[in-house]
Amino acid sequence: MDRRASSLRVKSRKTEGHRRTEASAATADRRRPILFGLLLIVATLALYWPVHGYPFVNYDDELYVTYNDHVKAGLHWETVKWAFTSFDASNWHPLTWLSHATDYSLFQMNSGGHHDVNLLLHIVNVLLLFYVLWRATGFAGRSFVVAGLFALHPVNVESVVWIAERKNLLSMVFFLLALGAYRWYADKPRIDRYLLVAGLFILGLMSKPQVITLPFVLLLWDYWPLHRMAVSPATERRGPGRALSWLVLEKVPLLVLSVVSAVITIKAQHAAGAMSGINWQPFSVRLENAVIAYARYVGKAFWPSNLALVYPHPGNSIPIWQVAAALLFILAVTVVVVRFRSRGYLLVGWLWFLGTLVPMIGLVQVGVQAIADRYAYLSFIGLFVMVAWGIAEWLEARGIARAWRTALATAVLLALFIVARMQVDYWSDNVALWTHVLDVTSNNWVAENNLAHALLNVDKEEEASGHFQAAVNINSSDADSTLNLGAYEQQHKRFSAALEQYERVVKLTEENPRLSLPIRAQAFRNMGYIYLSQGDHQRARSAFEQAVNLNAKDGEAWIGLGVVEQKFGEPQAAVQAYSKVLEIQPFDLGYVLMARALEQAGRGQEAEAAMQKAAQMSRNIQKAQLVADKLLSQ
Repeated sequence: MDRRASSLRVKSRKTEGHRRTEASAATADRRRPILFGLLLIVATLALYWPVHGYPFVNYDDELYVTYNDHVKAGLHWETVKWAFTSFDASNWHPLTWLSHATDYSLFQMNSGGHHDVNLLLHIVNVLLLFYVLWRATGFAGRSFVVAGLFALHPVNVESVVWIAERKNLLSMVFFLLALGAYRWYADKPRIDRYLLVAGLFILGLMSKPQVITLPFVLLLWDYWPLHRMAVSPATERRGPGRALSWLVLEKVPLLVLSVVSAVITIKAQHAAGAMSGINWQPFSVRLENAVIAYARYVGKAFWPSNLALVYPHPGNSIPIWQVAAALLFILAVTVVVVRFRSRGYLLVGWLWFLGTLVPMIGLVQVGVQAIADRYAYLSFIGLFVMVAWGIAEWLEARGIARAWRTALATAVLLALFIVARMQVDYWSDNVALWTHVLDVTSNNWVAENNLAHALLNVDKEEEASGHFQAAVNINSSDADSTLNLGAYEQQHKRFSAALEQYERVVKLTEENPRLSLPIRAQAFRNMGYIYLSQGDHQRARSAFEQAVNLNAKDGEAWIGLGVVEQKFGEPQAAVQAYSKVLEIQPFDLGYVLMARALEQAGRGQEAEAAMQKAAQMSRNIQKAQLVADKLLSQ
């Protein structure tokens, strides 16, 4: 009897110990995702922390922030109205515009604040990706690896550090939220849950149309990991397996939204002239480049070297053997993942990569690039899923201990961190950025041109002129570099050579003047000042008039026009021109010139008032008067 009681007490202690072990394991499982999330935040912050001190980039940041008067006006009704009706920057993305306007209201021209918001959005995307994958698959460790690859991959540096790519980050937030909401809908399909998915999709499209492929991704999600599809490899499904036709029909409302977004996007691109011009490639060339691009993206996913902000389009110079090799590679991988479709992550990951790149692969050409790192921000997730799940299963099948699997994942993420940090450093200033681009690419006229502008901003005029010339040598249709060569000649008093360059700019921008309005207007304005200095007032007037007709906010052109009108004895016309100048920006020289014109028109009292305003706001009124004297003496 005593032995029996003793045995029961031992068994009771074992049971209690087992329960404590199970409870401890359950607590660890609950804490594990939180720990993973904290690790992802710390690693991402450590990688991108220096960007707070980085400047705006002299490529597209001007369009989105620094020279955008609507964004710099801050958040008010007129900004909202413009955001929803504008096709500026060749896109319709009102939420992105409002995001930039909000940033400007908070930070003005402090680039650090704009960078901080980009970094915050990237961290949100990293955490959302981890959470969505974990909840859909149940694998916290593998989901952490995918999110880690996404957080630290060097290819994603461009999307995070480039302020103009706010649209990439913002649209991804809504894409991942929609993907997470879709799992909630799949658990219990209801109209309110479906409407939430659709609403998040709309917000994503209003941030950047790159998320247009969401309905396609949701179909893949039905196959794996949600297993809603009748042909899914898993036996356990969320409800009864559905036929593919039923699941496609379920996505029709979302597909309609995709079609509407595509139509608006094409309209916006056409309105801005981004899908035409000298650099437009025929479809056969675009198709060849698209095939090559897929292979290049895979290469950069596994070996992220020689990354650049701009990769020049090769045109029709691609060897046919490269196209054939890339096509065979794509077909071979496709055959393999179909053959092993029982491992759903392989098929879904590969088709995710191929499908989400379709809008950005270049079949519909937008811009002059062959590929772009920013286009991989969404698409590489598919490859990351293939790698994380594939390697994990392979190692587990061979009995490799978790500690060794963790060490391998850590080593890969650490290597990516180091390479990505080097890539981040290139963005520390514009000269370093574009010098690196020229180091890793060839025949890159866009990089030559932008490096020249960056050098001008640090007063390296001679060095800049060489890069402007290099850009023109590579691409003789580059109107911007041609304009700057003219400005260089004008500054050095070589007026005939300058006029020749400006006339070339006018000719180059004839085909699509709307796309090149600022460049074309500046060419006419500069020509006007040359003619003014030569005493050819008739040509000067004609040039200034064309400049202000193209760009009514060009204060320098209005000044030139006012001076010419005074030369012609038309002080009232001059007063009107100077009024335009002062509407754009009130400053001392403008008021001095206004006073001279008013005095010439016999309006002495008004002239005296204008001079008083000039004196009140001027730091050196004598210098302003000397400049006015010089202009009026030409």
